[in-house]
Amino acid sequence: MNGITLDELDHKIIEAFSRDGRASNRQIALELDITEGTIRTRVKRLQRRGLIHFTTVRSYRFAGSPNLVMLGIYCDNVRVPDIADALAAMPEISCVVVMLGRYNILAMGLFGSVEEVDNLLTSKIRGLPGFKRVETSIAIHNVKYHSSIARITRSPVVEADESGTETEDAG
Repeated sequence: MNGITLDELDHKIIEAFSRDGRASNRQIALELDITEGTIRTRVKRLQRRGLIHFTTVRSYRFAGSPNLVMLGIYCDNVRVPDIADALAAMPEISCVVVMLGRYNILAMGLFGSVEEVDNLLTSKIRGLPGFKRVETSIAIHNVKYHSSIARITRSPVVEADESGTETEDAG
């Protein structure tokens, strides 16, 4: 995690927000029996380091991309790590899972149209070394959605200079 360590209190704060992302600093402070100022300071530090990020999306259909698309990707077994990394680097893809079973990799993303999916497959995915074929599925009805299943973004690299001051590397 870029050399950043979290202590027990950091983990407790993250756990509290994962249960209720709308909880106030005061509520968490009461729950953990510490001051609100301590919570506020820790949360700001965790945010600055890119370790937590608050986002509210009630339904992915309100996020401007109405189609949840799942891509079951078949590829050469020896190329699975490379293809998974390449997919994870694509901004259109929000979830990449290496699988046992029907296909090697499951990739998911939100797309505004079938043409966008086809363009991604044609321009970026089909040309990956070791790619064999893809099964594309489009969600038509969301029966159950759990808020802990959300886009996970890469955190920025946080470095400290000689004085201990933290700086973010956007690159």
